[in-house]
Amino acid sequence: MSRRGGYTTMTPTEITATRKLADGRQMPVMGFGTYLLNDQPTMNTAIQTAWDAGYRMFDTAMLYRNEDILGPAIQQLGLPREGLFLTSKVAEIVQGYDQTMKAVEGSLKRLQTDYLDLLLIHWPVREHFFDTWRALEQLKADGQVKSIGVSNYTVAHLELLATKAKEMPVVNQVEYHPYLNQQALADYDQEHDIVTEAWSPLGRRVVLDDPMLAKMAAHHNKSVAQVILRWELQHQLVTIPKSTHPERIQENANIFDFSLDIDEMTMIDLLNKNERTGDEPEIVYETGKQY
Repeated sequence: MSRRGGYTTMTPTEITATRKLADGRQMPVMGFGTYLLNDQPTMNTAIQTAWDAGYRMFDTAMLYRNEDILGPAIQQLGLPREGLFLTSKVAEIVQGYDQTMKAVEGSLKRLQTDYLDLLLIHWPVREHFFDTWRALEQLKADGQVKSIGVSNYTVAHLELLATKAKEMPVVNQVEYHPYLNQQALADYDQEHDIVTEAWSPLGRRVVLDDPMLAKMAAHHNKSVAQVILRWELQHQLVTIPKSTHPERIQENANIFDFSLDIDEMTMIDLLNKNERTGDEPEIVYETGKQY
């Protein structure tokens, strides 16, 4: 059901639930973000805690410079590769056909795996816009990547990509939280069978002090973070909260035993301020780099 048509009650009841992608594969409805996890002991503790809490999707990126500790963490903890859903992203500096092919080879070595479950273009870059996507299509054809998608693409970027792409992205990972709910983009994605995935799902903590959300959380005997993540799930998004604190990793996973009603969903929707905590995609597209 689209956002315009209301809110579906068909929400997942456990963290191991999955969403079907347009390419026929399944993606977990919730994952664990690894941004800023930059040393082996912290990574190992976080991944073990997340695994024990039920997370099966782990999200990294070339730009995070931690693929070389996420891969060893998975090996050292003895986690089964077939039970994991690994995502990485192509950095702006290595976009273009040949550079992307080579860069992904490096990612696979650092992650100590022979395939990625999902590969995204981290940000749209005008100079290499079509060539980078062509590389992702080839990597999928070669079996090095199971599913391909994009990150930080606007409707305009997706429509431009459609003019030359052989296949379209199955995922669009974008900044999404109550102060930036990107309703029009989420509607577009849904209408075109693209799963919207929320990075910065808690607004880099800027949303957590909102008094209305605090009152709603108290009503449900939940934290503000849990209410926000539940709101995203009920909008049919995939969400990837991150934390280095074991208790918060566990808390974020504990959102499958309550639901928000239509009035509560609408109240959170109305908090939107179009307030970004990250970069504006169109500026990155034009300049070829984050700022």
